[in-house]
Amino acid sequence: MTSVKDFRVEQEATDDELGRGAFVFTDDYSVFDWGKMPDRIPDKGASLCSMGAFNFELLEKSGVPTHYRGVVDDGDVVPLREATSPPWEMAIDLTQVPELPHDGRDYDYDAYHADAAENYLVPLEIVFRNQVPVGSSLRSRTTPADHDLDLEAWPDEAVDLAEPIVEFSTKYERSDRYLSREEADRIAGVASVEDLEAVARDVNDVVTEQAASQHLDHEDGKIECLYYQGEIRVADVVGTFDENRFSYEGTQLSKEVIRQYHKRTQPEWVDAVQAAKAEAKERDEADWKALCDVDPEPLDEDVLEVARDMYAAGTNAYTGMDLFDAPPLSSAVGAVQRLGRQ
Repeated sequence: MTSVKDFRVEQEATDDELGRGAFVFTDDYSVFDWGKMPDRIPDKGASLCSMGAFNFELLEKSGVPTHYRGVVDDGDVVPLREATSPPWEMAIDLTQVPELPHDGRDYDYDAYHADAAENYLVPLEIVFRNQVPVGSSLRSRTTPADHDLDLEAWPDEAVDLAEPIVEFSTKYERSDRYLSREEADRIAGVASVEDLEAVARDVNDVVTEQAASQHLDHEDGKIECLYYQGEIRVADVVGTFDENRFSYEGTQLSKEVIRQYHKRTQPEWVDAVQAAKAEAKERDEADWKALCDVDPEPLDEDVLEVARDMYAAGTNAYTGMDLFDAPPLSSAVGAVQRLGRQ
């Protein structure tokens, strides 16, 4: 189980064979790695399932291997367009996910791969960036020269990239961290970081092209991958408003809207989260949440409605399908803009 979707196993994966199962999406949301927040965003789960399914089907048409099998509609596994209503379940192939032993913040990836054989979920997130916005962590961790950009320093506005920047971060550590290419290669096991990067670039191209066709800008995103008998396949969920950041005429359309709202309206909780993460790092402890003495407050109903319409209208716009009873994207964007001024 993850913070925003449940996981159903129908047939376990083995060293030699993929299994079968499904993601069951919920309306839960998570920000700042907190896990389930105290309220829900209506239709968010169906939005993520629909948008993810749409992108997996685009990837398959483009020749990018994935673990996607279809969406579940009244017990049957069907393509998204054959579903009779916005789906909540996504049928997938399963790979092995061994335990990742750790002592504090020291994680034993050798043990992970000793149990993984050649059928496993790569314990990395591969991040791709088409833009470097103000406030991006990339600015604090790197300089423009690190990416062969002709800039002396990061400017006070967003930087559009001619070529995407690809990075690797941990997947199963309590506090995720960005990795050098060498460390990512070690953590990936027999999967090649060059191949992982190539798949990420292919995914980015497909999502960026689809977004542009619907007048959306695709700013950044991430993927996870499985390795099976020498082949890398895209796993988890791809190209949704939780995994990626999109914008419409300069207005953000992603989970970042909710993150920023919490920063503005619940700064004590956000500061407490950051302090707890820093303290856990100093103590060499993995469980930072146990050190946080402030809990998040529920959102007002009108805020949840704005978030719901952003997910639903955004999914309608991105897919070009009339999946949800939602306002036009321009109206949903207007509400997001007003929320940003609160």
